[in-house]
Amino acid sequence: MCAFSYPVRMNGKAVPDNAAMKRRRRSEEMLERGVPRRAVLGAAAAMLTAGAGRAQDAAGPVVETAHGRYRGQVTDGVQVFKGMRYGASTAGAGRFMPPRPPEPFAGVREAFEFGDQAPQARGGLAGSQPMSEDCLRINVWTPRSGDGRRRPVMLWFHGGGFEAGSGASPLYDGTNMVKRGDVVLCTINSRLNVFGFCDLSGCLGSDFARSGNVGYLDLVRAMQWVRENIAGFGGDPNNVMIYGQSGGGRKVTVCFAGREASGLFHKGVVQSGSHLMVQTQEQSRALTERLLRRLAIDPRNARALQQVPQEQLSAAQREVIGAAGYRFEPNLDGVSFTAHPFMPNAPAHTAKVPLIVGTAQHELAAQLGSMPGIHEIDEAGLRQRLTATMPAAHIDEAIRVFKASTPSGSASEMFFKITSWRSYIRNATLMAERRAQLNGPDNPTWMYQVTWRSPVEGGRRFAQHSSDLPFMFDNVARGARFTGPPSPATQVMADSMAGAWLAFAHRGDPQHPGLPAWPPYDLENRSVMQFDAPPRLASDPYRSERLFMERYSPVRATPGREG
Repeated sequence: MCAFSYPVRMNGKAVPDNAAMKRRRRSEEMLERGVPRRAVLGAAAAMLTAGAGRAQDAAGPVVETAHGRYRGQVTDGVQVFKGMRYGASTAGAGRFMPPRPPEPFAGVREAFEFGDQAPQARGGLAGSQPMSEDCLRINVWTPRSGDGRRRPVMLWFHGGGFEAGSGASPLYDGTNMVKRGDVVLCTINSRLNVFGFCDLSGCLGSDFARSGNVGYLDLVRAMQWVRENIAGFGGDPNNVMIYGQSGGGRKVTVCFAGREASGLFHKGVVQSGSHLMVQTQEQSRALTERLLRRLAIDPRNARALQQVPQEQLSAAQREVIGAAGYRFEPNLDGVSFTAHPFMPNAPAHTAKVPLIVGTAQHELAAQLGSMPGIHEIDEAGLRQRLTATMPAAHIDEAIRVFKASTPSGSASEMFFKITSWRSYIRNATLMAERRAQLNGPDNPTWMYQVTWRSPVEGGRRFAQHSSDLPFMFDNVARGARFTGPPSPATQVMADSMAGAWLAFAHRGDPQHPGLPAWPPYDLENRSVMQFDAPPRLASDPYRSERLFMERYSPVRATPGREG
């Protein structure tokens, strides 16, 4: 396809203006619709003014990828490229199918705005960007492109379970980390919920054998794009760290297990998202059958799902998961996943890939902390609420064990600690144990817990889910709802966590001068870095809680929409 260019003049110099043709066509269309000529001329002038602003932006850096050239912007001394495509649109015949490389293009595209995000419910986790099935987008922050340097690459998978979220969250802005650590940082969008994990193999056979895990395959395609293109942005394709929190940690977990991702990354961080088990094929197919019934589609004609309007399909899947009690997510399709990621064993093919795994001490203070009256419960209320978490016969022992380690803790704090262990911390501990069992003394796994208590809401959220994000992204000023205003304590937290993540990206070891000695996790010492102000290392710091929780199987999903 040809790229048309019309010259305009700025400061006496001719510059290309690919938008001129669009302005001309827009004016002609307005005249054809009967819009008064005066209004047309006003609109044209406004568009020309906007075009002049874009032409001024045109001084930004240009990087050539395998599919075309993108122009970025320089913000606070960092080169930023937003909304680039790492995969083609998945609409129409591409829906439920493995991702394809993006279409090549001529000319130079502006990478100034975050691209479309995956279709999802509007809410706190969704961004302000449009939602569409043209959502396979990547954003890159780099100190400098095209300088021949090979910097570590940090590839971030956003949170929101497997159903929501966007790589455009202000908390994920990479500017500070790039400046602090001389790295290239990327965030992505990928397919979610029914668009990413609808298993049609039972209805349509081998042609749709991978339909139930295309959201995972999008992650693989993003890593392939990084391998093919990141050198042009100053990154090292042979030193890629994948990391994510909550649902992003779950995505990292399945990448450690999936064969397609093997060799595309070289270290990983799982933050509050150890996803040890995926859905069985029976569960995933049952969810698809419910969806077909809801839309009155004969299973023999299940291909018709590819033509259901995006909004209608989104609404139908929300009703289906509400009735079923579980959601569309990765499953045992017999192709990408033939066994659960970390149960009963850790995946052998990524056993030696360095991994950091951890949690926050009071994870569910985020998801459950807004329940009416939860912060005022007494011990009777604690016992009543714990019945949803464990058998009634276990509750007295649970309260005794957790109260022993926090004698002054309130009933609400005990509730958050116990439920967080059951839903998050037990899984993370099992993940570290499975790696230690597989690797023995040469185990490249490090474990942490955020124990710093936020002053937000009078401190009643303690160390909640997502409280690590402002620190390890060095974005405390953007994360006041989790951390409160910047303070000496938040600076200590940012220095210790951002420093650890950067050290790990560079060397595959999180040790740096701002931390106590942090050895890998083993089954004898069980070393855990407790991120607090100041940070401290502890050996098996939660032994009683850990032993109490060993009676329970790991959980596959967690309460709330942020898991």
